[in-house]
Amino acid sequence: MRRLVLSMLCAALAVGFPVASYAQAYPSKPIRFIVPFAPGGGNDILGRVIAVKLHESFGVSVVVDNRGGAGGTIGTDILAKSPPDGYTVLINNVSLAVNVTLYPKLPYDTLKDLEPVSLVGRQPNILVVHPSLPAKTVKDLIALARAKPGQLTYGSGGIGSSSHLSAELLKLIAKVDLVHVPYKGMGPALVDLVAGQTQLCMATMASALPHVKSGRIRALAVSTAQRVSVVPDVPTMIEAGIRDFDYSTWYGIVVPAGTPQPVIARLHGELVKVLATQDVKEKFNAQGVDPASTTPQEFRAYLKSEVDKWAKVVKASGMKVN
Repeated sequence: MRRLVLSMLCAALAVGFPVASYAQAYPSKPIRFIVPFAPGGGNDILGRVIAVKLHESFGVSVVVDNRGGAGGTIGTDILAKSPPDGYTVLINNVSLAVNVTLYPKLPYDTLKDLEPVSLVGRQPNILVVHPSLPAKTVKDLIALARAKPGQLTYGSGGIGSSSHLSAELLKLIAKVDLVHVPYKGMGPALVDLVAGQTQLCMATMASALPHVKSGRIRALAVSTAQRVSVVPDVPTMIEAGIRDFDYSTWYGIVVPAGTPQPVIARLHGELVKVLATQDVKEKFNAQGVDPASTTPQEFRAYLKSEVDKWAKVVKASGMKVN
C-alpha cells in the first residue's frame, strides 16, 4: 500500500512539474513582440517602450515584429496561431474589438483564440490638418468640408482603426462628406498627410505629436471631453463646437489562448511593474497616453464589452472593408 501511495505521489509530481518548472524558467529565450501595424503609429511607439522595459526586467531579448495590414488582423492572426508558450505577445488597440464585426470572416476568434493579459494605456485622438489647408479651427474645417463635399480626404491607420472610427464619428455628428484613405498603419498615413497627399486625419496622439510639435501639421482639437496636458492649448472637439464628441482609444497586451496561467501571471506581473515606473509614465504621457493596467480577468470582461459596443456602431454606420 505504501508503495502504491508513493507511486501515485511521484506520478502526480511528474505531471505537475513541467508546468511549474516551465513557469519558473520563463522567460529563458527571446520574446517576439508583435505590433500589428506599420512603424510610426501609436501601437508601435508604445509597444517599443514596453518591449525595452520587458527586456530590462526579463533579461532576454524582446524583438518587435511589425506585421501591419488589414486593420491589425494580419498580425493578430499570426499571434493567434503561434505556440501558446508566452514567447509571442501582441499589443493591439480598440480595433481588436471592432474587427470582430467589421470583418465577417476573421481567421481567428477574438474571444476564444486570444488570452488577454492587461490593458496598458488609454489615449485621445487629435484632429490634425495639413498646413496648406485654409482651416485654423474645427469650425473652419467643417465649413470648408460642407463647401467642398467629397473633396477633402482623410487618412487612417486602416479600416476599423481608431483613426477611422473617430473620423467617421466626426462625419456623422458634423454631417460632412469626407473621403477615407486607409493605410497599413498610422505611420504611413501621417507621412502622406505631411506630404500633402491627404488633407486631414484624426490621428492617435502618440503618432501625431512629433509632427505637430515640428509644425509639419496643424492640430485643431483633441477627441476627449477634457484637454490633454501635453497640448494644453488645443481645444476639445466639444469646445470647438462638435457636441457630444468624446472618444479615446485603448491599448492592451494579449497572448495565444492556451498559454499556461503561471506564464500569464509572470508576464502580467512584469507589465504592471513596467507601467508603474516613472520612466514609462513620462514616455507615455509625452505621447498623450495615460498608463493603465488591469488584471487579465478585467481585461477579458472589458474586451467583451467593447466587442458588443462597437458591433452596434459598425452596423449602424454601414462600415465595410473593401
